[in-house]
Amino acid sequence: KMCCMRYRHISGDVGSWLDRAKENYGGWYSEAHVDNVKCLVRLIPLFAFQILYRFCILQIPSTYFIQTMHSNLTLRGFLIPIAALNVMGLIPVLLLAPFLEYIGACLLSVRRAPLSPLAQMVTGHLCAVLSIVVAGISEVHRRNFVLVEQTLSGKVLLVSSMPCFQLVPQYLLLGIAEALVAPTCTLITFRLSPKSIQGIAMQFMTLFNGAGCFVGAIIIQTIYQISGGDWFPNNLNAGNLDTFFFLMAAFMLLNLLGFWQISHRYRDLQQEDDRYVKGALLEKLMEHEKSLKFYDSVSQRKSERLANCVHSCWTLSGEARKQCD
Repeated sequence: KMCCMRYRHISGDVGSWLDRAKENYGGWYSEAHVDNVKCLVRLIPLFAFQILYRFCILQIPSTYFIQTMHSNLTLRGFLIPIAALNVMGLIPVLLLAPFLEYIGACLLSVRRAPLSPLAQMVTGHLCAVLSIVVAGISEVHRRNFVLVEQTLSGKVLLVSSMPCFQLVPQYLLLGIAEALVAPTCTLITFRLSPKSIQGIAMQFMTLFNGAGCFVGAIIIQTIYQISGGDWFPNNLNAGNLDTFFFLMAAFMLLNLLGFWQISHRYRDLQQEDDRYVKGALLEKLMEHEKSLKFYDSVSQRKSERLANCVHSCWTLSGEARKQCD
């Protein structure tokens, strides 16, 4: 049986397939290393469901930017910079974080539990879906306005006469989503990762966020090839950007439902904190117990040697006993 366990023919009853890599079940890795990998694998679904969300956030410097460029940027004779609306997406990020901290402190003062990190994350994903839907509705509304000439970077463009400030709600919703999702995802990753692999877990989260950029580029290129360029033409008023927004909102809604199905894995963060605290305390107690046993054994050996010395002295003659004393 030991021979079979060594060559992984028999591994006993294991709770996870990763447990077969432990030395106790015939594997080659220590229990601590395998448990660290299990914690990291547990976070992979959380990171995977952030890919489409990150693609959604990247609409601010891409499709939202193009949509704003084809809107009326003139305010009382002053031409507003296109990137000025990006500030609207940053305002919730700057203001919502301290506001949530204040609300949480107030709820704790009256002995009520604040909004859980998981609820904040789901709410953020929902705000992202609403932002894309609002962008699609705004695009339909924008194309119903009369076209006017607008000069941008020395080039005259035919744009919609709809004021660009009507696009502010979609920027605000996406800013709220980022203020809720990004810190919460970092918090969950930090709490569910052992101290020894917290840096690796954070790098994996960044890796999946970067994957969202590449996935978004692949999706846009695929849609462009399938539609023959009709969805993203040079003249946006003749395109189908609204259809793209609604399609992306449908994908985001499916992504949100999938994340909701696996959200139970990341619900009991307080229990995870207690488990890690108890584990650290237990480890310290075991080290303290080992130290006590070591000093007890040392003192016991000293006592035995002293007793042997006293016994030997009593067995000697009187003159030798005086010399011993």
